[in-house]
Amino acid sequence: MTQFKYLIIGGGVAGTTAAETIRQNDPSGSIAIVSDEPHVFYSRIMLSKPIFFLEKIPFEQVYLKNETWYKERNIAFLGGKTAVGMNAEEKTVSLDDGAVLQYEKLLLAIGGYPRKWDPQKIQGSDKKGVCYLRTLEDAKKIIEGVKTAKSAVCVGGGFVSFEACELLRMKNIDTTLLIMEPHYWANVWDETSGLIVEEYLRQGGVNVLKNEEVEKVFGADRVESVRTKSGKDIPCQMVVVGIGLTFPVGPFKDCMDCGRGIKTNEYLETNAPDVWAAGDAVEFYDVAVGESVQLGNWVNAQVQGRVAGLNMLGKKQPFRMVSFYTTQGFGLSIAFVGDIRPLPDRTVITRGSRESKSYGRLILKDKELVGATLLNRTPEMAPISKLIEKDIDLSAHHAELADPDFNLKTLIPS
Repeated sequence: MTQFKYLIIGGGVAGTTAAETIRQNDPSGSIAIVSDEPHVFYSRIMLSKPIFFLEKIPFEQVYLKNETWYKERNIAFLGGKTAVGMNAEEKTVSLDDGAVLQYEKLLLAIGGYPRKWDPQKIQGSDKKGVCYLRTLEDAKKIIEGVKTAKSAVCVGGGFVSFEACELLRMKNIDTTLLIMEPHYWANVWDETSGLIVEEYLRQGGVNVLKNEEVEKVFGADRVESVRTKSGKDIPCQMVVVGIGLTFPVGPFKDCMDCGRGIKTNEYLETNAPDVWAAGDAVEFYDVAVGESVQLGNWVNAQVQGRVAGLNMLGKKQPFRMVSFYTTQGFGLSIAFVGDIRPLPDRTVITRGSRESKSYGRLILKDKELVGATLLNRTPEMAPISKLIEKDIDLSAHHAELADPDFNLKTLIPS
């Protein structure tokens, strides 16, 4: 049994940032990172960007660390290994190769995995050409696929499908987008937001089909077409599936409180002794909104990794951050700020219109702003973040918030 003072499960941005933070403050404590991928730390953000997919930059630029970085900091990188079990009393984690690692402090930065089709439910969905996007291997398959594909189908109404559609159209591939909801991203946005995105997709040459699902994938070894549940047959040589994430909490569920992800307090501590969690798989107590939330984006995971690392060192620092995510495509800019969940206790104030193609939704809980979705209103991210961060009472300003020409900066106290 190998022992480490600090054991980190997950080699992505949260886990790597935590290891770096720990080493900066503890020059001698032993550190190990267990990663389910053989690769050292790389940018998952880059994987969904056309500049990478279209090979306009050297492939190696995706890597953010090299093997020398780990060696110089005396950080053991255990790549290509997966945690399969945990014993909180003995403070051990078991790996799929039979190894057992003992820890003093443990960080679970396990991330998320694309939700995959079940071949038992969608016949043929395991054929070559059906793609997901999480790893470098996933990206390589798509890069090769776009070189020869004439037509493609994207499935799902989120960021992955939006960015995949743009990539495919940049290669002049006939692209059809299937979404099972009545409008784009119906579980997050209102109808106006969804329709604006759909207009940009169609103007970019994407055939958008709503209230549709794939029933069967045809082809010998490789996909040749898909059939929808309504009976439409769509020829394609590629299918890019973006239908959400799952989180590999199974090996840890018997040791700590888990829901969809791993539950923590504001210090990113789990209810198991000396165990923290960070990144996409964490349901953390958000002191800004007074409830548990789960946020999946790069910047959020990076900051959580740093905070978790400090708390593993005994610093006792709460995680408090206004999360954000942005993307652009087809001439449209999209931004999410803070907690955008349209829960029953929220008030939603809209700014702009479908006709202007400039539209925002401000999400309030009680008297305070907690989140926003923005279409072609990215400059408002900064003042919105400040309004959320400062817990400003906006109960008397609903009319101003609804005015698309009103300067939100004037609501921030100097």
